[in-house]
Amino acid sequence: MKTLVSFSLAALVATGIASTATAQQPPVQQPNVSPTTVPVSTQIAMCTGCHNIPGYQASFPEVHKVPMIAGQSAKYIANSLMAYRKGERKHPTMRSVAVTMSDADINAVADYYSKLGQAEPAPAKPEHTPPANVAALLQKANCASCHGENFSKPIDPSYPKLAGQYADYLYVALKSYQIDNNPHIGRGNAIMQGMARPYTRAELRVLANYLASLPGELRLIEQSRFR
Repeated sequence: MKTLVSFSLAALVATGIASTATAQQPPVQQPNVSPTTVPVSTQIAMCTGCHNIPGYQASFPEVHKVPMIAGQSAKYIANSLMAYRKGERKHPTMRSVAVTMSDADINAVADYYSKLGQAEPAPAKPEHTPPANVAALLQKANCASCHGENFSKPIDPSYPKLAGQYADYLYVALKSYQIDNNPHIGRGNAIMQGMARPYTRAELRVLANYLASLPGELRLIEQSRFR
């Protein structure tokens, strides 16, 4: 009997130690990969108020037209949203939206916009040779090696289509890779930081204006502000 009591006490003590040890362990952070339970029509309601209104402009932290995302690749859209969620891309509004989304939500929205308003493929090459000063700037970072000769066929779908995108947005996006230690502006992609930083702001504007002038596959699909 004494042996049984001793064994029971020992078991209880051991269980208590194990429970205490377990309780002291920090909670395991689960990745945000839960399947979406929200219809994509509800998810995109957060997007259409900016991305589907002609001429709509962001007002903070900088003023520029909200980019066209219809026709952009799903992988690029998803990667961008995840970067906003992680804080690798800084933009208060986009981060506030992205942090509410699971991976499945993000992938559903990305897939929706990649197929929205699909256009004819852009020409394989720009119709006109760029002016010498623009050609030199494009060659400086060898932009076509990643974004394609027509800037609508990137070598990887995680890279954006640039042709036909709004010039002021492209300028702000390129400039953001040059900015450090700003809580509201900046992008942490090491490759693009290396590509963008050698340019002056004036050169970035020239690049942005040229890329915006090219025929592309991006579209603004108009939807009412009130649905």
